[in-house]
Amino acid sequence: QVQLVESGGGLVQAGGSLRLSCAASGLTFSSYDMGWFRQAPGKEREFVAGYTWNGASTYYADSVKGRFTISRDNSKNTVYLQMNSLKPEDTAVYYCAAKYRSFARNRNEYDYWGQGTQVTVSS
Repeated sequence: QVQLVESGGGLVQAGGSLRLSCAASGLTFSSYDMGWFRQAPGKEREFVAGYTWNGASTYYADSVKGRFTISRDNSKNTVYLQMNSLKPEDTAVYYCAAKYRSFARNRNEYDYWGQGTQVTVSS
């Protein structure tokens, strides 16, 4: 079955960096758009970044543009999120998600989800 497994979360001070990884299995990774979402306590899950299946485009939420970078390695079936200049408001559980060959920012359109990894940014 399809599995998405996130790793790399943790506690970091404001201004610091973290790199999240999401390893996928059970699907043809190169045929899937990959997205990162996050959910803070009491808030809805929101789009953070996305990478199209064909490698043509990346997309970012305005709140992370210029600080976060999404990348993917199809040879390793893995998508990454490099997070720099972290702020306390970036604190959330971060999820990766996969969507077949059609990019979307809407979380409801994604086919598969990981279990999430906690990122906590202290001030």
